[in-house]
Amino acid sequence: MSARMEGDFVVFLIGMRINRFRSLRKWLPVARAMVPMIKELRADPAHGLLGCENFVNGRTTLMVQYWRSTDHLIAYAKDRDHSHWPAWKRFFREAYKSEAVGVWHETYVVSGYETVYVNMPAFGLGRAGELVPTNKAGDHAAARLAALG
Repeated sequence: MSARMEGDFVVFLIGMRINRFRSLRKWLPVARAMVPMIKELRADPAHGLLGCENFVNGRTTLMVQYWRSTDHLIAYAKDRDHSHWPAWKRFFREAYKSEAVGVWHETYVVSGYETVYVNMPAFGLGRAGELVPTNKAGDHAAARLAALG
């Protein structure tokens, strides 16, 4: 299978790193803050979140998010009536200067991509977009990439 997404989209990587395990009061609220945001975003597709996957590697988390546009992503981040704004303010008020926890993000605007999923359930871009048989998208990575041009 391969993923199909209409038009450009955004891949937003976001996560945190626990720098001081013993400073639980500093990093635990940061870790818990993402849950209400994702619930809120999934409840209202107008926000522009298309899907997400979450991973943990030791002391570092990674969430891969797929967004309709940077406009949607930035609008949600700045909206004072939703979960992100108060969580961000709390981070700066309570955890930023302690260095007990770090947060990070990277934003990519995607106009071309290639995917393949073999013996996988709907996952990643395939879950955020539409899964199609590879013969409709191209049988090989080179063919799928060439179809973009």
